Amino acid sequence: MLKITALSGSLRKRSYNTALARAALAELPGGFQGELLTIAGIPVYNGDLESMEGLPTAVTALKQTLAASSGLLLATPEYNNSMPGPLKNAIDWLSRPSSDTGKVLDGLPVGLLGATPGRGGTRLSQAAWLQVLRALGMRPFFGKRLEVSGAGDLFDDDLKLTDEETRKRVGAFVTAFAAFVKESARRTG
Repeated sequence: MLKITALSGSLRKRSYNTALARAALAELPGGFQGELLTIAGIPVYNGDLESMEGLPTAVTALKQTLAASSGLLLATPEYNNSMPGPLKNAIDWLSRPSSDTGKVLDGLPVGLLGATPGRGGTRLSQAAWLQVLRALGMRPFFGKRLEVSGAGDLFDDDLKLTDEETRKRVGAFVTAFAAFVKESARRTG
């Protein structure tokens, strides 16, 4: 069984990105299991903190999960036309120490998705992530895009995806990403 981890880059309790990640995991095809994680509990990166105390517990747990994953769905908000600082901070922690990057991130298939109440659908945030993913040796998925705009009208009060067209888009994206992950596993396994 292949494992897909979805990481929500939002700290909000009522996050559309966390809801979108949850909806994506619900669409995983047979042969896959999913796990949803957030960046809650990850402190601002500080090299002095790392030197004195090592990695924070939340970072170590996230690294262990990703090292055991076959793929990552990165649910990214968009702040000021770019990636959100808290999510970038979490990824920076994941690359520490640099000797661990190969075990955790190198070659890991990653699919970008995002939701916003506005019209942009996190398009600019997703584009900004590409240079970071490349620098870390990750394998970005380019087969389909999942940018969800107008999220406030697509989820109910319990943050369940209620819009059928968006659900179909999520399903198509996840199915294509799962095929990419499966093919990547064949190449490396």
